[in-house]
Amino acid sequence: MEFGFSGEDEAFRLEARDWLAEHVDTGQDRRTWERTLGKAGWIGLGWPEGGYGNRTAGLTQQVVWAEEYARSGAPPRSGHIGENLLAPTLIAHGSEEQKGRFLPPVAAGEELWCQGYSEPGAGSDLAGVRTSAVREGAEFRISGQKIWTSLAHEADWCFVLARTEVGSHRHHGLSFLLVPMDQPGRVEVRPIRQMTGTSDFNEVFFDGARARAEHVVGGEGRGWQVAMSLLGFERGVSTLAQQIGFAEELSEVVRVAVRTGAVGDPVVRERIVRQWAELRAMRWNALRTLGGSGDPGAPSVAKLLWANWHQRLGELAVLVRGAEASVGASDWSPSAPYELDRDQQLFLFSRADTIYGGSDQVQRTIIAERVLGLPREPKGVV
Repeated sequence: MEFGFSGEDEAFRLEARDWLAEHVDTGQDRRTWERTLGKAGWIGLGWPEGGYGNRTAGLTQQVVWAEEYARSGAPPRSGHIGENLLAPTLIAHGSEEQKGRFLPPVAAGEELWCQGYSEPGAGSDLAGVRTSAVREGAEFRISGQKIWTSLAHEADWCFVLARTEVGSHRHHGLSFLLVPMDQPGRVEVRPIRQMTGTSDFNEVFFDGARARAEHVVGGEGRGWQVAMSLLGFERGVSTLAQQIGFAEELSEVVRVAVRTGAVGDPVVRERIVRQWAELRAMRWNALRTLGGSGDPGAPSVAKLLWANWHQRLGELAVLVRGAEASVGASDWSPSAPYELDRDQQLFLFSRADTIYGGSDQVQRTIIAERVLGLPREPKGVV
């Protein structure tokens, strides 16, 4: 596998770095920031040319942009679900009308998206979704509940996997619908408060919500194929940017270990070295995958690697702090709960790493069945 950066890529890196240095403003709200990115053409670098308002870039330049973005301290993206999940899915399965309607606003940072997949009874087992969509003339009427929906409180649209064939089971009879979120009384978003005190995820309730029939992607009844295609886009170039953030977190852990003297413990030193070595291995695995390894289990391997690595980093972050890691950043009171510092946030949030985005159990099953060819796990009919 050959994966390197050319002189042209490095010139692109300097352009990206200079632009980010000039425009990153941590005080800017996230929706305004999306529009700033869109105006400069930085959204949709991996899309093909099509007059959608994006600049195009090859794979290595996409990696360059992701790395420089992570290093710049720019705010978390509100538009990444539309850019990195919905857009590639529309490019692969959408009609020309759908691409013409939805891609330009994503590229401009004008419309934000969320993903309506998981349900209370169908998280990792996505084929068990029960949200229904009934055809009524030129529209579908949608009823059901989604959960763990990132950015639903900000999103303008949601792509929803729903059952459109009455009496269908498992992956049959599903459709992939594009649903507007601004439907008072028909779409309700309820934030889920986490251990960290933040609300990154939401419950979404559809009570007769409407979606146009022409906004079914890939054709009615083909939702499972479209949904699986989308999951294939979920882990790509962004993995490398994620690793830049991981490296910064690891560096902070090392600084704290030196400050507290924990680095003098040989067990702690061994854990720090292991975290560093594993992070390097993850980078090369990601580059190998982007370089065209063709391994159908590569996304599952990557998810297992980074989720468990990050969870161990969270444990290490509080270990090197010692007793002070158990103390809140401010005094607690019923009206003003104490704030968590960076290490405490890292520890608590990383507990979910091995669950969201496909649990460890699901990833291992995919590797066992689809890559190693082991007997399939028995599944009951729902």
